[in-house]
Amino acid sequence: MKFSLNNSELKGLSSDMVAMGAFQDTLGQSPLFQQLDRELGGQLAQIATEEDFVCKQGQTLLVHTTGRLPQARVLIVGLGKREDFSLPDTRAYAAVAARTATARGCRSMLLTQPPVDASAQDRAVQFLVEGTELGRYRFESYIAKDDRTRDLLTEVTILFPAGEDDIPAAANLSLTRGQIVADAVNWARDLVNEPPSSLTPERLADQVQAMAKDAGLTCQILGPKEIEKQKMHLLLGVARGSTNEPRFIHLTYKPMGKEKPRRRFVLVGKGVTFDSGGLSLKPTAGMLDMKGDMAGAATVLGVARALTRLGLQSEVHILVPATENMPSGDAYKLGDVITGLAGKSVEIVNTDAEGRLILADALAYGDKLDPEEMVDVATLTGACVVALGPFTAGAMGNDRALMERFLASARMAGEDFWHLPLPVRLKEQLKSPIADLKNCGDRWGGALTAGLFLREFVGKSLWLHLDIAGPFTADKEWGHLPKGGTGFGVASLLDYLKGRDEAS
Repeated sequence: MKFSLNNSELKGLSSDMVAMGAFQDTLGQSPLFQQLDRELGGQLAQIATEEDFVCKQGQTLLVHTTGRLPQARVLIVGLGKREDFSLPDTRAYAAVAARTATARGCRSMLLTQPPVDASAQDRAVQFLVEGTELGRYRFESYIAKDDRTRDLLTEVTILFPAGEDDIPAAANLSLTRGQIVADAVNWARDLVNEPPSSLTPERLADQVQAMAKDAGLTCQILGPKEIEKQKMHLLLGVARGSTNEPRFIHLTYKPMGKEKPRRRFVLVGKGVTFDSGGLSLKPTAGMLDMKGDMAGAATVLGVARALTRLGLQSEVHILVPATENMPSGDAYKLGDVITGLAGKSVEIVNTDAEGRLILADALAYGDKLDPEEMVDVATLTGACVVALGPFTAGAMGNDRALMERFLASARMAGEDFWHLPLPVRLKEQLKSPIADLKNCGDRWGGALTAGLFLREFVGKSLWLHLDIAGPFTADKEWGHLPKGGTGFGVASLLDYLKGRDEAS
């Protein structure tokens, strides 16, 4: 997709469609709408009235210009009430415009900025680019070619108000950054949507190796023997039930030509490529989405894909323990006691609480890298979905300043996270009479006891745990989000790392 910026008069720009956004019940006050309506002889206002178009959120009005304008169509996208609109909602507007253009066979589109303050225009450019690319996303690898979406859109021009002397240089940087973020999110979506038999731990590692080569990252893949040497027996325990061997992925990004990076970060992603529940077998309904139990891994790997292009001056390590969780005669059992890399023994009381086991080994490995901050991302608990619903992720950690910085980045990126506590009293649920810990607590506060379990393996690092079990997938299309894998968390982490990298 070719993106460009332009501040010329609209009447001098030809395209297959021009899109604009407007707040509810304010359409007639828009200077752009008034201009378009004049050029169309008042027909735009008339059609809006006849169609009862009042710019409710997601409402659209598409009008053919019949040669009266150099743009073949005018699309108006409702932005809802002004008080409910935030800058990241710009993505949803652009996504709706992009999907409409694709459905109509458009090859080019002019995209006007939403009515936001001039100070926010640079950031709006990034969200317009992201929304366009994220809205066009389709996972159709397994659909017959003749039945795939026909997408002819190849050129999008983002318009600045006509007459401005120069387009700010920051806007061009925002345009590039939007493309980088969208590419990372869509790659994460592809990983989550891939069928589980096509994305075994070994095949995931192969894909990551190819990506790392293109992205200028160092890639180390550990197989079962190397994992054994590292004493990551919790990961090996979960993997025992599957005929597909586990892999431990370690990607390293170091800034070019910099002897001492500004900071060192470790990102850990849960990589259960299919979760049957093991011997604590899930019911069919609970297993349908479990090809996506590696969405945490997809998130951090999507971040890794973008690091070189973003030009970070900090060192970043990406760790993914990858395995399947399957039942078999060799599967780990209820009542087993396993000791992992950190040297702490764990009594297994639920084989469907496997994610925290493989993360425990990965966190202990990450702590040895001496990071300034460590973040893990996981589809860890259904309890988090019960607590926060399907659109909000839980955030827990051991440092308030780290938490507040990340939540600020998440708000800027337009992704919903909620700070959850780690109550010390709940640690009682993890006590075992025969081991240092049990791998699962009681029903109540399940997301919190999972976080408390992970904290036992963090060591001295400042640490943040993100439970994305709700928003990692969507059951229907909405705004810039597709049905299926959403790539949730990639944008927030990239915004966070960039902000920390630039901080003194």
